Amino acid sequence: MEQRPPRVPKLAWVMEEEESPESSSAEKTEEVVPVQQPQEGAATDPTQEQEPTVGRFHRTARLIYNFIKSIRPKGTSSTGTRVIAYSDVFKHEFSPALLDLIVEMGVSKPDQVPAMVRYIHQWLLANESAEHRLDRSLLNLTEAQPTDVVMTLLRVAPSCDRAAVIMWKTIMSLPKTAEVVQQLLLDVLGSWPEYSTCTSDGDRTGVFALAATVVMWKILQEPCCPRVVIVFFPRLFVHLLFQVFFSTLDMPEEVDKFWKKCQEEHGLATSPNRFAVQTLKSLLCQMQYEGVVVSMERKRAWDTLLCADTHHYAVGLLARELRNASMHLCKSILCCLLEMLSTEMPYWDYPALAFLVEVLDCLDLNECTDRIMDVLSRHLKCECTEIRRQVLRALLLLRDHPLLTERMWNMSESLVELLQDNDSDVVRMTIMLLSYLFLDNSAPIASPIALQLAEAVLPLFDHDDMQVQVLSMFVFRTLMTFIVEEGKRPLKIHVRRSQLPLVFHCHDENRCVAEASRTTLRCVAKFRNRPELEKPMKKEKVWKFAECLLTEDDTRVANYLRQALQYLQSPQESLRAAAIRFIGLAGRTVRRHPQDLEVLCRALEHTTDDRSGAVSDLALETLYVLRAIQSGRYSIFQRLQHRFRRAWRTRPHLSGLNWLSCWRSAES
Repeated sequence: MEQRPPRVPKLAWVMEEEESPESSSAEKTEEVVPVQQPQEGAATDPTQEQEPTVGRFHRTARLIYNFIKSIRPKGTSSTGTRVIAYSDVFKHEFSPALLDLIVEMGVSKPDQVPAMVRYIHQWLLANESAEHRLDRSLLNLTEAQPTDVVMTLLRVAPSCDRAAVIMWKTIMSLPKTAEVVQQLLLDVLGSWPEYSTCTSDGDRTGVFALAATVVMWKILQEPCCPRVVIVFFPRLFVHLLFQVFFSTLDMPEEVDKFWKKCQEEHGLATSPNRFAVQTLKSLLCQMQYEGVVVSMERKRAWDTLLCADTHHYAVGLLARELRNASMHLCKSILCCLLEMLSTEMPYWDYPALAFLVEVLDCLDLNECTDRIMDVLSRHLKCECTEIRRQVLRALLLLRDHPLLTERMWNMSESLVELLQDNDSDVVRMTIMLLSYLFLDNSAPIASPIALQLAEAVLPLFDHDDMQVQVLSMFVFRTLMTFIVEEGKRPLKIHVRRSQLPLVFHCHDENRCVAEASRTTLRCVAKFRNRPELEKPMKKEKVWKFAECLLTEDDTRVANYLRQALQYLQSPQESLRAAAIRFIGLAGRTVRRHPQDLEVLCRALEHTTDDRSGAVSDLALETLYVLRAIQSGRYSIFQRLQHRFRRAWRTRPHLSGLNWLSCWRSAES
């Protein structure tokens, strides 16, 4: 066991000398009494034997105390010169024992702690063979003022030199200090590029997050990893992922300079983000997840993690690998992610949500329903398209959970707004989610949200995505079925607007869309409670339904024609032909309005050179008929009616489009 010199109670004499005006002169004149060798046979006087030792002890204590005072002020730039001036202190045999005494006094004075930490660091640098002599002092300081110890050590030795490693190992070896120290390191790790705090001596110098990463890397290299690292694994894992992303995205000049020093100190030939990945790998190996590391390496996912554009993809892949390794571990990580996502974390929300979506089924939703829905609802309104996609993916995965369905209904307004998004994936997932919500809900739908939803759904009938078209029609049918009674009358406006697009899409090239259109059109006729509209749909005579629209109210024909003109630009040949046919049907109705008739003729003139020969011929023949109506030669128009019908039916290249006959007798 280590032998320490006799202790002087409380170092009261040190403080007395500091206050005494005679102390400085006494210190100058004080000399060490030479040790006289006793003569042979003479009796030994204990007082004389101890006096030189006490003098050296007294002088060393005074020197240490003055040194600590000299390195206490703010800033560490001049510490090196002070260390040279007091270099003898670090080699004196009484230094550890005297520091123990100073610690007992200094712990009650927090502003002295940072200076003592610097002293311990310098003493360990000067004494390579006695690395554990100051363990007791360091642990006492850490237990009393952990923040001062951790932040001072990160400032005085940011690159984690040999002495700093000894100090970190010491304070991490005791459970009651290790836990609070690990928490402080995690706080620094999660603050890019630096963590701002003020120690008891007034030092506000920022601490680099990368310095804490170097400390964790050193700790993880030890054969016996501290248990506290395993306990805090989820938070440490998340913060290292966080640092990989930010060190890839942003590298300030001061951090870059610091990293070059670390490279020289430890012989690291790597970039900061690769070093963070290396530390992350070491952490996974310490947790005995080498299989995850190897699998990611085989898929080259670690390199993908280092690119800002593909970082989220690699995070999702890492989440799946961890899920296969341990569901319990993923649950712990998810809890940390939810905590981080509950606060403002710009830029890293997307990767965090990517991880959450991949392992969402690991959570016990009964325990964290409110937290997860709060996170998702807040991020659903984010301006970033990628984040909205991830939120919608998560909501689709959670749609079957009964506790969350009600909360999703509360998000209906935000979901309706997303139906107008420019991103097709966002629109598709939104309409899918709404359709699932309607399937699970048979209760009446409130009028305000139903009207907003109807207005947002109608444009989706013409969406480029077939799935969006079909689901939008399903949602529209559900609205007509379950809307509250007082909302039916306002909904009729949107129902009338839906009729003509549905008529056209009954002839859509996609069979699923065509069938959904017919089904929805039957619901429209039933909702309007008009027998003359229901009868044609029961017999699948769509064009008779269209004729009824033209005859039921002359004032709406102009609106119908404006809708039809839009379909002349449709990419589908069948829809362009359907629009031309409807214009031909409506020509007789608008013959008393020369201006409207002229607009139709000009639109058809642009269609006569359509890329489809069948459509261009149909446009030319319909234009001929409309010009005849325009010139007032109605008797000629009647004669041409029969000729046009016969010519149309005999054209072989339009045999598959016989429903395009312009006149009402075509379906009779």
